[in-house]
Amino acid sequence: MLILCKNRQQIRRTSFSHAGFSLVELMVAVAVIGILAVFALPSYTIWIENTRIRNAADSINSGLQKARVEALKRNADVKFEIGVGSDWTIGCVNVTADCPDTIEERRVKEGSSASISVTATPVGSTILVFTSLGRVRSALEGAPEEPFTQLDIDNSSMSGSESRDLRILIDAGGAGKMCDPYTGLSDTDPRKCPA
Repeated sequence: MLILCKNRQQIRRTSFSHAGFSLVELMVAVAVIGILAVFALPSYTIWIENTRIRNAADSINSGLQKARVEALKRNADVKFEIGVGSDWTIGCVNVTADCPDTIEERRVKEGSSASISVTATPVGSTILVFTSLGRVRSALEGAPEEPFTQLDIDNSSMSGSESRDLRILIDAGGAGKMCDPYTGLSDTDPRKCPA
């Protein structure tokens, strides 16, 4: 019995003496984590900036569809206007009690970044008017300016090789399609913009 008790004390002492980490082991683990973080930070920053491009493109595409639905719902001409950066506003062309000047708007400070730039084609065009049938009204049909048919969303704080730009194409029927203008994508890739 005495020997058994002695062994139990030895077992107890050994298990307690090896529990936990030594200071050296802890410092080595912290150093390894720090080195990995230093290498991962640039990739993480690029990912965040590309996510901002995606968020701005999603917001604009949703705004275009909202403007089209509002035109159908109100049976009136509704305009979608691109502002500075990724700002946009939806409002009625002819303001009435049932159709206000501003239906909905989104500003850069509401989750986007000031480094996001939106370029419309044709250049300088900022307004797209949807008719009560949900179609795009051209300048010949009384729109205030030639409507844009394409929006390119870019991040000016990144180099061109790191940035994953997006494009929104709007057809005459008013439907918007978001695509990737990167030429390195396969022709069968559904994200690729048509040539």
